[in-house]
Amino acid sequence: MQKELRLTRREDFNKVYRHGKSTANLQVVIYCLPNPRIERFRMGVSVSKKLGSAVVRNRIRRMMKEIVRLNEERIRSHYDFIVIARKPVVDMEYKQLEKSLMHALKRAQLLRSST
Repeated sequence: MQKELRLTRREDFNKVYRHGKSTANLQVVIYCLPNPRIERFRMGVSVSKKLGSAVVRNRIRRMMKEIVRLNEERIRSHYDFIVIARKPVVDMEYKQLEKSLMHALKRAQLLRSST
């Protein structure tokens, strides 16, 4: 994922958590906040230590970033959003995670309408 598409600073995360809207399914939670100052979108990923070792957490993080990178053109611009992994994600294959994450993004109204 490109550097300008990453949400990295603690204050940015806190702003999205505090002022953003949340949407969830069984596998992921998404907090999103409109940000008109950015041209595209920025994404942060949060994976708790409760989900497993660093190897497991980084694998989940990499898969989520790859899913967003491959579906970048479908995601609405001018938004900051954070994806939080829940426990069932640990046992999921890539395709299952992709389907779940895209479903959560759709529920959060972060996908462009296909017209």
